[in-house]
Amino acid sequence: MVAILGYSRRQIFAAVREMYTAVAASPDDHFHFPVGRSAASAIGYPSEQLDRLPATAANAFAGVGYPFSGGAIRPGDTTLDIGAGAGNDALIAAQLTGDAGHVIALDLTRGMTRRIHAAVREAGVANVSVMEASAERLPLADETVDSITSNGALNLVPDKRRAVAEMFRVLRPGGRLQIADVVIRRPVTVDCSDDPRLWVECVVGATVDEDLLALFRDAGFEDIHIVRSLDYFAHSPSAQTREIAASFGAHAVELAMQRGERPPGALWHWARRLNPVRGVKSLWRRGVVGVASLGLALLTCYGTLAALGMLAAMGAGVGVNEGLWAALIALFTALTVAAIAPGIRYHRNAAPVVVATAGALVVCYALFVHYTMAVELAGFLALAVGVGWDMLLRRRAQARVLGVQGASGAR
Repeated sequence: MVAILGYSRRQIFAAVREMYTAVAASPDDHFHFPVGRSAASAIGYPSEQLDRLPATAANAFAGVGYPFSGGAIRPGDTTLDIGAGAGNDALIAAQLTGDAGHVIALDLTRGMTRRIHAAVREAGVANVSVMEASAERLPLADETVDSITSNGALNLVPDKRRAVAEMFRVLRPGGRLQIADVVIRRPVTVDCSDDPRLWVECVVGATVDEDLLALFRDAGFEDIHIVRSLDYFAHSPSAQTREIAASFGAHAVELAMQRGERPPGALWHWARRLNPVRGVKSLWRRGVVGVASLGLALLTCYGTLAALGMLAAMGAGVGVNEGLWAALIALFTALTVAAIAPGIRYHRNAAPVVVATAGALVVCYALFVHYTMAVELAGFLALAVGVGWDMLLRRRAQARVLGVQGASGAR
């Protein structure tokens, strides 16, 4: 991926660097995400681990979960910490690997790598080295790492598929990965994701939860499982950020997995990416399935009528099972209502579903109780109003979120 909706990786990275340089320089300032030891404690870090961290690291903590719940790091490991931040996880990993192991703390931001150097000196550890680099281009040779840990970094990477492939490349076969990251339940639209400043708002760069798991499967990782899900944004000091996160169903997950023996072949890889089931799920989340189901209902009803009329005009008589025909129309109207029902979670308005349900019932009344075309058309009109209303409310909710984000400024 060379650019994201007109913005280059360089612009996205510049926005991320600016934000986390501010965290590194002044962690006590106001940010829209939780920062510091209290934030680490709130999302699950044991107090005994935090007590062993120097203030230089703990004060600038900005993770989104507790990746060590994945249990990936073993004594003697060569461990890579991607998006190491102020060095909290790198220092904890150094304790877990022991003197026989080694930890590579990698971060994109120079201000953070300076903090890591200072924290390493303050902690007096000798088995941590520091690198300034991007997750998309890991400066390590193939199969040189035993385990990887990452905390709140992948959601800030523009090309996530490339970053995941890089993780696979540097891990040894059977190597282990633990990660805490932000995911969403509803995809971000173009309007929200085309501004690089908004990528530092965590939600904008996040991946739909199912799609994130699929990214790792596609790369060749195995035994992928969610260790824990948590409402990370509940700890945000900003009511606006909490509202934005809730509108997208944003939350944090802690994942654990291991590297397979070899990456999947190109044919297998593309077969998975082009899997129609994944495409349908994506359309369902976007509300497009409601429009498609309504279209199928109308096509089944009036398209069949038109086809029968044309055949009759041509002198061809075709019999139709009216019961089956009516059942198919009813099925597609029911699917239309089911497809827009999840919209309530996004815009918190049940009215479109109520209108669509009423329309579906009217259509079914015309089909199975007493048919008149006027009643049937009225039912389809109500169904269309419900679908259109749902899509309008989804767009308005996203536009409102975008407006809140744009007004919130840097966090």
